[in-house]
Amino acid sequence: MWNKLLRTEDDIAALLARLFLGIVIFPHGAQKLLGLFGGYGFSATINFFSQMGIPAVIAFLVIIGEFFGSLGLIFGLLSRFCAFSIGLIMLGAIALVHWHNGFFMNWSGMQRGEGFEYHLLAIGLALIVVIKGGGKWALDQLLARKVG
Repeated sequence: MWNKLLRTEDDIAALLARLFLGIVIFPHGAQKLLGLFGGYGFSATINFFSQMGIPAVIAFLVIIGEFFGSLGLIFGLLSRFCAFSIGLIMLGAIALVHWHNGFFMNWSGMQRGEGFEYHLLAIGLALIVVIKGGGKWALDQLLARKVG
């Protein structure tokens, strides 16, 4: 089982997908966990999610998933698992927060909130990593050799 999860090829496309997804998601996770990049930090984020009716355990998983999942993608460690987790988080964000705002992001500041186009792009990148693995220079390659 571990070998299937970790197996990947020296694929540049998978490398690019995992790196860009990890780099784009990392600031969001750092906002939620550490309060960096103008974020509110762990406790305030948990409180914000609970005010939206989202259970604290789900908020915790989102925070941990975005922060550590993005780091996992950047380093290529458990790439498929991290990408799948971030894909689920993005699906949840669409369903619970962004769907009613429509497709487009709020570029002009004229709509009530952000649409879900960003989230669809993140899901697309996550699916590439889930299917192909971490690609070139992924730590998964080293682990697969040790496990397999």
